[in-house]
Amino acid sequence: METQIGDFGWSAEFAIPFKTLRYKGDGEQSWGINFQRVVARKQEETHWAPIPRQFTMNRLISAGTLTGMVTPPSRNLKLMPYGLGQQNKHEGEESSSTSAGDFGMDAKVGVGSGLTLDLTYNTDFAQVEADEQQINLDRFSLFFPEKRAFFLENAGLFSVGEGGTFFGPDIEMFFSRRIGIGAGGAQVPILGGGRLTGTLSGLKVGALSMRTDAVEGVTDGNHYSVMRLKKELPNRTHFGGMVTDLNHLGENGYTNRSYAVDGQLGIGELSQVVLFGAVTETPGMKMDRAYAYRLHAGRNTQQVSTSFGYTEVGPDFNPEMGFLKRQNYRKWTGRIFTRFRPDDLFGLLEYRPHVDYSGYWKLDGFHESGRWHIDTHWEFRSGFEIHTGTNLVKEGVLQDFEIASGVTVPAATYDDQEIQIMIMTNRAKAVSFTSRIVVGGFFGGDRINMTPTLNVRYKDKFTSQFSSQYNNVSLPGGDFVTNLVKARLTYSFSPRIYIQSLLQYNSQSDEWSMNWRFIWQQSAATGLYLVYNETQDYDGIPIQNQTRSIIVKYSYLFDALK
Repeated sequence: METQIGDFGWSAEFAIPFKTLRYKGDGEQSWGINFQRVVARKQEETHWAPIPRQFTMNRLISAGTLTGMVTPPSRNLKLMPYGLGQQNKHEGEESSSTSAGDFGMDAKVGVGSGLTLDLTYNTDFAQVEADEQQINLDRFSLFFPEKRAFFLENAGLFSVGEGGTFFGPDIEMFFSRRIGIGAGGAQVPILGGGRLTGTLSGLKVGALSMRTDAVEGVTDGNHYSVMRLKKELPNRTHFGGMVTDLNHLGENGYTNRSYAVDGQLGIGELSQVVLFGAVTETPGMKMDRAYAYRLHAGRNTQQVSTSFGYTEVGPDFNPEMGFLKRQNYRKWTGRIFTRFRPDDLFGLLEYRPHVDYSGYWKLDGFHESGRWHIDTHWEFRSGFEIHTGTNLVKEGVLQDFEIASGVTVPAATYDDQEIQIMIMTNRAKAVSFTSRIVVGGFFGGDRINMTPTLNVRYKDKFTSQFSSQYNNVSLPGGDFVTNLVKARLTYSFSPRIYIQSLLQYNSQSDEWSMNWRFIWQQSAATGLYLVYNETQDYDGIPIQNQTRSIIVKYSYLFDALK
C-alpha cells in the first residue's frame, strides 16, 4: 500500500495478491466490487457503485462489476513456524517463578481452486491482546468476543444462531472461545487441528477439528469438531446447516452434539425473512426439550426500517460448543426505525426516531425480562451527534442473587424506567469524546450509569482511548459503586513496527492489569512479538497477589510457491 498527497488531493494504491483471494478457476472473469470514500469534514459517504442510503458496503447485491480480470491458477502453500520463551512470576501466599520454551507451526494449503486447508500444531496465541474486562450487574452470562486470528479467519461462515445485538448474541451454535480457554479464562493447550474452508460444487464449505490437552483442576482433554454447509442464491437468499461435536475425553467423558439449520429469503430488494432451528444431544437430557428456533422478518426502506422476531429455547437446549446467554425462554422482538433528512435545520444532517422492544418469557409464562427503548438520534453535519431516549424495563427475578459483595437482589418482579442521553463529537478529529449516561430505576432502587470515552490521535503515529464505566447503585438491600477504567495506547514507528498497551482496573474484582505488546510484523500474524503481562489483585494494602509474565515469540512465513 502506498499513499500520496498532491494537487489532485489524496490517493492510495493497494496491491492485493491473487493468492490471498478465492475464485473459480483461472482465466478471464468478472467480479463484483465496490469502493467507499468518507469525507469526514462534511459527514459524506460516496460509493463507486451507488448504494441506497439505508444500506452499507455489506450489501453485495449493490456492488459494481469489474470485468476483464485475468486470474492465474490458484496455488497456495505457506508454512508459519514459531518459537517462544517465557518467564512467569507469581507473588502471594505461595510465590513461584517458572521459565519455559515452546515451538509449533501453522500451515496454509490451497486445495484446488476454491478450498483452503489451515493446519496447526501446538497452537499458541501469546501475541493476542488481553480481553477487555466487563462489569456484570445481572444474572446472565457475559459474552467476550474472539480475538485470536486463527479463529477470526472465515468466522462468519461458522456463525449460526441469533447474534448481532448491542449486548452480544443470545445464541451462537459455535463459539470458538470454547477451544483453548477454560473456566475463568484459564489457558488450555491446543495440541493441534485443522480447518477446511471455501467453495465446492457451488456450496460454501467449512470444517474444523481441534484437540486440546488436559489441565489439572481445569478440564480434561477435549476434541472439537464442526461441519458447516451453506448454499447462496440470488437476491440475498441462502440456506445451510451445521453440526458440532464435542467429545469430552477423560474418565467420565461424554459427547455433546448439536444440529442446526438456517436460512434467509430475500423478498424483493427491501425485505427478508430469516429462519434458524437447532437441537442438541447430551446424555441425561431429553432431545424433545433440547431445541431452539427463531423466525425474523424485516423490511428496510430509505426512510423506515421495521422488523419482527420470535425465538424459543427449550429447557434442555445445551450447545456446549456454543454460547447461550439464558435458557428456557420465549422471546418477542420488534422495531420501527425511521430516518429524516431536513434541507436546512440548524445544521442537522439527519434525525432518527425509533422504538425497540424485546421481551423474554419462561416457557411456563413467567415474564423474565422486558425492555422498551424509545429514542431519537440527532446527527449534525459537523459530526456532532446526540441520542435522547428512555427505557421501560421489567425484570422478573426467580431466585435471589448477589449483585455485589454483601448486596442481594430478592426474588420479585421489578418495573423501572430509565432516561438516557448519549453524546458523540466528530470522531474524525484528532480529539473526540463519547459519553452515555443512564439514570433511573434498577431492581427496585436507583442507578446512575456513566460511560465516558476520550479518543486522542496524533497524525499516523499515536492513537489512544481512555474509557470508564461508572455505576452508582442504591438498592433496598444496600448501596455500592463500581468502576471499570481502561486505557488503550498505540504508537507506530512504521506500518510494521508498533507498540500497543491495554491497562485496566476493575473495582468489582478489585483487579488491575496491564497487557503490553511490542510487534515487529513480517506479515499478518507473523514476526517478532515481545509481550509483558501484569495482574495485581488488591484486598486493601499491601498487595495480596501479583502475577507477571514476559514472553518473546518469533514466527516466520515461508511462502513455498512465491
